[in-house]
Amino acid sequence: MRVRVMAVCCGLIVWSLAGPAQTGMTAEVGTVAMPSKAFDSQLDLIEEEMMGAVKAMAAEKYGFAPSAALFAPGQKTEFTKVRTFAQQAAHVAEANYFFYGIVSDQKPDVDVSAIEKLTKKDDIVAALAGSFAYAHKAIATLTPANAFQVVKSPEPGFQTRATLAAFGIAHAFDHYGQMVEYLRMNGIVPPASAK
Repeated sequence: MRVRVMAVCCGLIVWSLAGPAQTGMTAEVGTVAMPSKAFDSQLDLIEEEMMGAVKAMAAEKYGFAPSAALFAPGQKTEFTKVRTFAQQAAHVAEANYFFYGIVSDQKPDVDVSAIEKLTKKDDIVAALAGSFAYAHKAIATLTPANAFQVVKSPEPGFQTRATLAAFGIAHAFDHYGQMVEYLRMNGIVPPASAK
């Protein structure tokens, strides 16, 4: 009887430790996560928020950019190089291919230079979605052995695969913040804020 109880207890302990990994649940605090899983979970967050934003903006507003006309008369403003909403989204798509191409050392399967010329909502939404799919594939290549391997990058400071993955996520969040303001200036509540 004692042997059976101990066997059941051992089985429950093994199941409880293996369960989260096998069912996709959140890992236990204090366990060590795979770099690919940790970065991918953060990429999921920005992807959901940004894709919600680009889908929420009306197609006819993709050419919108803030202008001096939005501010109080006499207030000094400079908006000559401000990106339109479409340009913000296209820029993130291009940057995703750039950063995650270095992370994975894999060339994109699309013409990245063509993205900046896109102006139609459907084309930009598709390009951005494609860039996030590419980013997920790149992040999947991160392992404990290569995550902090130094790579050649035009970004300042020394860069590793992991720091560039993190920078790509931070970069997307930066532009998402700007796009949220564009949505609000057009009377649209960002989907992430409406939850």
